Amino acid sequence: MTTKLGPDKLSVVVFSGEFDKVHYALVMASGAQSSNRQTTLFFTMGACRALLKTGADGEHPWREMALSGQNVAENGGARDDQFKNLGVGAFEELLSACVEMGVTFMVCEMGLRAEGLSRADLREDIPFEEGGVVTFLNNASKDGSILFI
Repeated sequence: MTTKLGPDKLSVVVFSGEFDKVHYALVMASGAQSSNRQTTLFFTMGACRALLKTGADGEHPWREMALSGQNVAENGGARDDQFKNLGVGAFEELLSACVEMGVTFMVCEMGLRAEGLSRADLREDIPFEEGGVVTFLNNASKDGSILFI
């Protein structure tokens, strides 16, 4: 008899609007999905801003996100550039990997409204399932884990 290690599904509430926390949610999701665990990322509140469309300047808005408890002169873009130089998975690489591997992306309707955003403000290269807390909880597994980041 084989004993299964770990949860059968990972469900992550991505709440924080800080770059390093959203980045690590993508790390967790890509790692879980690549180890054959269904994964759902539920973006709400400040974290919704990580998924905004590219600005008129061609830059991704997540590059301006603050870091948690870090030097205020440094932002997500600077940290992501450091990650690239260190061979650490960069934000866009992780995001693309999650999409390609079939991670479920949900965006909270309430979180969007609270941030003054709509679905039309979000990237078109990510297949979102819209819903709220009930949709997210119904998507979770009784044998899985729920993380709050």
